Amino acid sequence: MADRWSSAEGHGISARACGAAGWPGPLLGEGLRWSWDRAWQGLGARPSAGLYERILAAWNEPQRHYHGQQHLEECLALMDLWRGAAEKPEEMVVALWFHDAVYEVRASDNEFRSAEWAVHAMQEAGCDRRGVQRVHQMIMATRHDGVASNSDQALLLDIDLAILGSPPQRFGAYNRAVRAEYSWVPEAVYRGKRREVLESFLRQDLYHTSAERALLGVQAEENLRGAIAELSEQGS
Repeated sequence: MADRWSSAEGHGISARACGAAGWPGPLLGEGLRWSWDRAWQGLGARPSAGLYERILAAWNEPQRHYHGQQHLEECLALMDLWRGAAEKPEEMVVALWFHDAVYEVRASDNEFRSAEWAVHAMQEAGCDRRGVQRVHQMIMATRHDGVASNSDQALLLDIDLAILGSPPQRFGAYNRAVRAEYSWVPEAVYRGKRREVLESFLRQDLYHTSAERALLGVQAEENLRGAIAELSEQGS
């Protein structure tokens, strides 16, 4: 995997944010604020006072083990790497900031509520109506229950699922974090449901563009097969 990331520039992607282990370092501290401010400035909009603090607080709610600030940071770092492939990068960044802004493990409408929050925030900030619609559609697409309708949606979906093609150590931490979010589910039930989810990922073309497939596809398949085998062993 490290070799694939080190050759990222051959796919038109800057590798400057990649860490020593071949996985982009998360955007931290000033990097997060810079990402936020640049996106709104690029949209010619001004978010309401305190919105940055409120959305960061949401990403740090205690029920989040995987869908927390680290996931946001990694998504934004990948967006920084792949920014040149986006048609409307500022809208994509705003969509990433909001895509899991509402996250309750037992709820089925997290994406809808996250998208509605983004719409409200963008309208208050004075954003263009069509841009607001596009961000809403991108966030709703992260339900991963349909086909991306344009290249920015496809790229955003690849970023959201990039964790599946992360180095084995990071993938293992992700897998444990997902289990922690579902700690209330009995072990046998969780193993069966989790295996179904991972097998569904394995059956589909996870990544939509050639660059993402080249960088992530092989490692994602190895990670998924390993996790499925481990679940099977645990249940035997």
